[in-house]
Amino acid sequence: MQNKLQELTDQLYNQGLAKGREEGGRILSEARAQADSILAAAREQAAGIVADAEKSAADLKVKAEADVRMASAQALQATRSDIENLVLAKISSQNATADPEFLKEIILKVAERFSATEGTDIALVLPESMKNQLEPWVASSLSKALGATVQASFSKKIAGGFTIGPKDGSYFVSMTDKTFDALICEYLRPVTRKLLFGE
Repeated sequence: MQNKLQELTDQLYNQGLAKGREEGGRILSEARAQADSILAAAREQAAGIVADAEKSAADLKVKAEADVRMASAQALQATRSDIENLVLAKISSQNATADPEFLKEIILKVAERFSATEGTDIALVLPESMKNQLEPWVASSLSKALGATVQASFSKKIAGGFTIGPKDGSYFVSMTDKTFDALICEYLRPVTRKLLFGE
């Protein structure tokens, strides 16, 4: 009987042990499968994060390069424009309209055209700073050349150049240093740009 009991106990023990091993193996297998699944998902998520970061970095690099190219182009254009304006300023009216002889030639040409088309007496407004050089010339040489009376007044408001119009003041044409600058620069700008930059 003792043997039978021992046999039965051993059998139950072995069956329980086998069942426990089987259950433990199944649990271990499920745990490994779950761990592998979690690890695969983590790797996939990490790869996605890295891919997104690389794409963001590439997009940022492309945008930064485009911004730098645009800023460089704008800076170059602004510099070219500044150089061009400096060159034009040097050869513009500030030198030309300050020369009394040059101004006399321009006034005479404009007044001749004006007198021929209008047929009226002319009024001139000239720079106050040139009164000594131009007043005698207007009173004698210009009036004689035009065969008409020329009324000249001098103004501190005009730094260089002149304005011309009918004596009745109905209108006037401005050839001051500012309008002369605009006129000269309009024609010189393309030539200057070509000389400076080969455009």
